[in-house]
Amino acid sequence: MSDAAQASGAFRPLSVRDWIGLFAMFIGLFMAVLDIQIVASSLGEIGAGLSATIEETAWIQASYLTAEVIVIPLTAWLTRALSTRLLFTISIGLFTFTSLLCGLAWNLESMIVFRVLQGLTGGSLIPLAFSTIYMIFPPERRAGMIVILALVANVAPTVGPTFGGWLTQLLSWQWLFYINLLPGALVTLVAWVTVDIDRPNYALLRQIDILGVILIAMFLGPLVYILEEGPREDWFNSSTISVVAIISLISGILLVWRELSAEHPVVDIRAFRDRNFLIGCTLSFTFGIALYGSIYLLPVILSTVRGFNSLQIGLVMMVIGAFQFISGPIAGQLEKRMDQRLMLALGLSLYATGFWLFSNGTAETGFAQLFWPQMFHGMAIVILFLPITAIALGTLPPGEIQNASGLYNLMRNLGGAIGLAAINTIIGGRYDLHRDRLAETITTARIPVSEAVTAAGEGGVEALANLKILLQLVEREARVMTYNDVWLVMCATIASGFLLIPLVRKVAR
Repeated sequence: MSDAAQASGAFRPLSVRDWIGLFAMFIGLFMAVLDIQIVASSLGEIGAGLSATIEETAWIQASYLTAEVIVIPLTAWLTRALSTRLLFTISIGLFTFTSLLCGLAWNLESMIVFRVLQGLTGGSLIPLAFSTIYMIFPPERRAGMIVILALVANVAPTVGPTFGGWLTQLLSWQWLFYINLLPGALVTLVAWVTVDIDRPNYALLRQIDILGVILIAMFLGPLVYILEEGPREDWFNSSTISVVAIISLISGILLVWRELSAEHPVVDIRAFRDRNFLIGCTLSFTFGIALYGSIYLLPVILSTVRGFNSLQIGLVMMVIGAFQFISGPIAGQLEKRMDQRLMLALGLSLYATGFWLFSNGTAETGFAQLFWPQMFHGMAIVILFLPITAIALGTLPPGEIQNASGLYNLMRNLGGAIGLAAINTIIGGRYDLHRDRLAETITTARIPVSEAVTAAGEGGVEALANLKILLQLVEREARVMTYNDVWLVMCATIASGFLLIPLVRKVAR
């Protein structure tokens, strides 16, 4: 489709070939999002295979996310220079090849290098799918496609840890990456044959804003490093974190100056002048905290408190994915009949309700107790995703959609990264607080405690075991109280989105 046609609002009817190409792009998006979380439940096995500690293997995820965050804002410029077809085909092809390299990694260092390459090639797949919907569909048909896109984009991180754990147990951790090879090769071939949306402008390759690209890497790369290592390094008490933070801050300031003054900016941040886009990106940031934070937190709770394995965790979390699919058609119908601002309020309410219900957890919480909060959570993901996307991108001119899509997706990923760092920091502080307060209540003034301590002092084996159990109960209850606090913080975070609703301009359907 030509730029002139888009600008004039003329959208040609889609052929079977167009639909096949769009379906291939959705699969590519699913693969890219899935690979963020698929290794989450198998880091122990990967670390054992690469002779690395659990702390070191955290960089297997962080390196992918860092590279992806860096390349996402560059996608719009690359699309204009190479075209959607060429960029997507190159990206999915290299993503498939680097997946093979990850499976062949022989130590931690090689794995991190290959994951960086995988993130660099997979990062553009996400905003490409978003911008394509806005480029080829008229406004009245976008809602249904965004519902499908929401399911693809949000189910992937939900099923990632479960699928990864099952795959590792069934075969080996290498298959977390080999699983991409066949679908990746097919998508590469199909996309090259079927995708036909825009035309390349190779002249832009000679106008590349090299300084802008460098500043993006120096701003976002260190930022993700800070968020990953901050909780473990006690934040700015670490000289390394402080130095990296200064580099990121200075680079961010220079990046804003460069992109506002450059004749051909690699990232056009002027899209933030649109009020709806600014609000939509803020909501996308908040949504990222809720989505990635909850997907990270729930498996941690089930494994540390209940001792569930990856398969049991997957069976519990299936409820979220099931209600995402159930709520998809509902969300599509609501969008046709409801103002986006009201639909946004509904999604925020469902999310906040789910988090509040999660905050009532106990040491005995299992599938039955988690069903209702997961139901609200699953429904909220799709119902909230659709109005946020419409608000962010629905008022922009067609020519700005590609650039804005990259920034919009970047904000969601940054929200997820910052949310995970905040969650780990809160867990560390609140756990110590609750454990110390509970420990203060374990005194010899209480008869069971006095008997256990006295018997332990006399060398009673059974009494020593009882005392150990008592201490384990204190630690367990401290964890439960800590996780409940985190859920409440996430509830307040998602509820803060209500403050932005009065500022949103209505988006025409």
